[in-house]
Amino acid sequence: MAAVSLRLGDLVWGKLGRYPPWPGKIVNPPKDLKKPRGKKCFFVKFFGTEDHAWIKVEQLKPYHAHKEEMIKINKGKRFQQAVDAVEEFLRRAKGKDQTSSHNSADDKNRRNSSEERSRPNSGDEKRKLSLSEGKVKKNVGEGKKRVSSGSSERGSKSPLKRAQEQSPRKRGRPPKDEKDLTIPESSTVKGMMAGPMAAFKWQPTASEPVKDADPHFHHFLLSQTEKETGSTSIQAADSTAVNGSITPTDKKIGFLGLGLMGSGIVSNLLKMGHTVTVWNRTAEKCDLFIQEGARLGRTPAEVVSTCDITFACVSDPKAAKDLVLGPSGVLQGIRPGKCYVDMSTVDADTVAELAQVIVSRGGRFLEAPVSGNQQLSNDGMLVILAAGDRGLYEDCSSCFQAMGKTSFFLGEVGNAAKMMLIVNMVQGSFMATIAEGLTLAQVTGQSQQTLLDILNQGQLASIFLDQKCQNILQGNFKPDFYLKYIQKDLRLAIALGDAVNHPTPMAAAANEVYKRAKALDQSDNDMSAVYRAYIH
Repeated sequence: MAAVSLRLGDLVWGKLGRYPPWPGKIVNPPKDLKKPRGKKCFFVKFFGTEDHAWIKVEQLKPYHAHKEEMIKINKGKRFQQAVDAVEEFLRRAKGKDQTSSHNSADDKNRRNSSEERSRPNSGDEKRKLSLSEGKVKKNVGEGKKRVSSGSSERGSKSPLKRAQEQSPRKRGRPPKDEKDLTIPESSTVKGMMAGPMAAFKWQPTASEPVKDADPHFHHFLLSQTEKETGSTSIQAADSTAVNGSITPTDKKIGFLGLGLMGSGIVSNLLKMGHTVTVWNRTAEKCDLFIQEGARLGRTPAEVVSTCDITFACVSDPKAAKDLVLGPSGVLQGIRPGKCYVDMSTVDADTVAELAQVIVSRGGRFLEAPVSGNQQLSNDGMLVILAAGDRGLYEDCSSCFQAMGKTSFFLGEVGNAAKMMLIVNMVQGSFMATIAEGLTLAQVTGQSQQTLLDILNQGQLASIFLDQKCQNILQGNFKPDFYLKYIQKDLRLAIALGDAVNHPTPMAAAANEVYKRAKALDQSDNDMSAVYRAYIH
């Protein structure tokens, strides 16, 4: 097939990573969004969703030329709704064109009528005819301006809107609508449904199977795919929205551990239509979820044996091991094909041990610790770091979409544990520095609120900074992320550095401050309570 020239304003089918081709429109990107380096690409806004992304030109096909072909190979409901959105957009555009053509015809009729009235009766008056036509054209132009002005006054349109309506557009040139507000975005259409793609010849990007996917879920595959060169394969679904309408897996889901993080995760799994069986060491915590539709498991072994995929989220390495290896533990319920996903933040050695015993029984294992806090867990906005069985990672797709905004696959078992500890090491050290700055401001007679205002206007501004400072200023240390757990993560991160002979002096200093806070009975408060270590 010969290369097709594309330009701004064209309707296209766009192919992004593992996701199925989807109808969209080439638009101007936001001014602050830089174009990726490398191959030529266009910024595409997709119909029926709030998604947009830079798409390589070889992954774009003209909409009309491939419409029938795409409709035949993709029967998903959301896909059809997206196509309907395109057709509605085309109808609206056609209606505008017809209105414009009608107005042009009226202008022509008025001009012809004027010419008819002023037509000379003899050839001697041709010069007068020419002058008359020139005057008529001028009058018609003035008439247009008057009509536009009158209608805009009745409709109370803004000067910018009037200017846009009055500005003539050259034939064949697409509109320069940077915000592209004409594309309908349905709040109810929040996902994609993949279908067989064999009939559509796209330029291959990776050897990834096409699966059901939600474009509102940032999905990253960061696995080592070329060991010879050590290169990293990255595929991402760029998006501006999170957790749209998703298709829940038909697999039975188990969940062990209903703490600050686990409770929000289970709630979102249920909301998104998953079948969930829950267990918690303190059984009373299960009651609320039973009322929401969850099933009750009496032991971890029972949950694993009756479910296809079982997730676990507990506090530390000891709890993670006890859950698997203890009496009536996970290992007792593992049979060939059963899947276990540990979402706890632990060290790589613990993860490797758990993976080994699960796989030795014929089970499948994935580590998937989560970055976030209680609020982000409740909102389904966690960041999931996964490693291990890649097929299981794919099978967990709808679950990860329900609980998080982003998922990373990091390769072999242990990589996610290491990355999670590094992330929490940075976060914990930053929190200690925030507390240190606020106390230093106080003892030197500076306003803590003013310090926060200044920080919020600078490069360090973030939701994390603002929330934690507000906790300190208000003296509210209700746990959103337990102080004892961030100290545990700092300790494990320091040990990780020791194992590879890498210095971690900042983490070590922060760890000492958290240990001081724990000695002041702040363990079960929020991590921001580390502030109290500086004022005692």
